[in-house]
Amino acid sequence: MSLKMSEISLIVLKMIMEGYSVSQNYISDIESIKSSNTIRFNKYKASANNNDYDQVTRFPHTDKNSLTFLWDNGVQGLQLLSKTGKWTEITIPQHGFVVLVGDILKAWSNDRLHAATHRVEVSGERERYSFGVFAEPKEEGIVEPRELVDDTLHPLRYRPFNYGKFLSYYASNLKDDALQVFAGL
Repeated sequence: MSLKMSEISLIVLKMIMEGYSVSQNYISDIESIKSSNTIRFNKYKASANNNDYDQVTRFPHTDKNSLTFLWDNGVQGLQLLSKTGKWTEITIPQHGFVVLVGDILKAWSNDRLHAATHRVEVSGERERYSFGVFAEPKEEGIVEPRELVDDTLHPLRYRPFNYGKFLSYYASNLKDDALQVFAGL
């Protein structure tokens, strides 16, 4: 499954980049990073008072990878923060999945795509299960936004950075603005 999801994530990345009419060389650069996947199975206990949060997965955050693919067991709870500051519950279609943009794709797109701030809020009596595939560059990969940069509307917003060093920075700081602090101009 991991191999198939790597193929799908690469196809989705290509589709996004082609949608912005970037050069084939830039798409090849993204392919050359040889993305990998982290797979995680999540269990969220139903809690009437929601005081037993898992700090990493339940509190609002953006994913530090490029793309996230999520499936669930039909128990609602995934919420996205809108640009107006309102939390909206997302329903994952039966036999379907949701794709979220992470911080790496935000950087590659020079802020044209935004990482989805999300959280999980479970209420009721049923536990929520989700299966996530997190597409990410190899740790030695260099993330460099250069194709979607222009001097007027979209000036360069991030300097090139090593993905593994970014992850280490985030793990030691756990701040919402890790991408901006670590690589922002």
